[in-house]
Amino acid sequence: MNSVIPVLDPASPQAEAINDLFLQVLLISAIIFAIVAGLILIAISRGRRKQTLPEQDFGSEKTEIAWMVGPVIIVIWLVAISANLVITLNAIPKADPDGKTDISEIDLIVTGHQWWWEVEYPKSGVISANEIYIPVGKKLRVQISSDDVIHCFWVAQLGRKIDAIPGRENYIWLEADAPGSYQGRCSEYCGAQHAWMNFKVYAVSNEEYEQWLASENKAVAQPKLLSPLASADEQLAFAGKQFFFQATCQQCHTIEGTPAKARIGPDLTHFASRKEIGAGVIENSSENLALWLKDPQALKPGCKMPNFKLNEEHLKQLVAYLETLE
Repeated sequence: MNSVIPVLDPASPQAEAINDLFLQVLLISAIIFAIVAGLILIAISRGRRKQTLPEQDFGSEKTEIAWMVGPVIIVIWLVAISANLVITLNAIPKADPDGKTDISEIDLIVTGHQWWWEVEYPKSGVISANEIYIPVGKKLRVQISSDDVIHCFWVAQLGRKIDAIPGRENYIWLEADAPGSYQGRCSEYCGAQHAWMNFKVYAVSNEEYEQWLASENKAVAQPKLLSPLASADEQLAFAGKQFFFQATCQQCHTIEGTPAKARIGPDLTHFASRKEIGAGVIENSSENLALWLKDPQALKPGCKMPNFKLNEEHLKQLVAYLETLE
């Protein structure tokens, strides 16, 4: 497991808002401390110079009221600026007249599963897994939920944590000020492979983001019946496609443009373009894909994909087919 602990990016809007609140509270606290400490020093100094007891003051209503009103105003101010920060960081969308969430106000829908993340872009219809692409400098409203147990969505460099709860939708803002790759994790223990329920957020320029959406919306070219002159790789990919739909693969996965429409496992429509397998367990390469297909339980014990005990021929065929899904 990666031992690097990401921290909140100091340049992010969330960090700036939190820093503003911290500085205001620090300033108010410093002023109160200075007043109280000053009064104590004055009292100590005056008391030491006098040989007799100072004149006793048994209170003044005006003074007492002033000392009460001041702290009340300070507390109300702290509550106001704290509430403003909470409202700023929350991302609850508007509801339509029927009380349902206005889907047009949601940019991303992220659903936690044991142990991977489903990512849906409702405005474009794109569905991915364990990888989130966002345009730099744009604040996105993200709906977070869970399909099984409680998870917790956290991209430490971009914002705070928020729980993914079965049967409930929570909302959070996601924004990156600079392009790059940001590590995300589940930060709520959710089972045996909680440590390998990772994801990545890729912040790219607006042009790159639109290009990515366009490529994800394109139908994947499926291997077709080939002539005897087809290359060995093309023959393997076609055989892999046939085996994929003859076996039980389509009962768990979706590949757009094919009969595979299940949502138990990750959507595989553009699987070959992803950088990792198994929510961060291994990099996506031919060799690693073969290892995963050969025995997923050896790499991620307890995951829902069982060991199908595939022979070498079927392994090569499936790898060749899945690598065409770009």
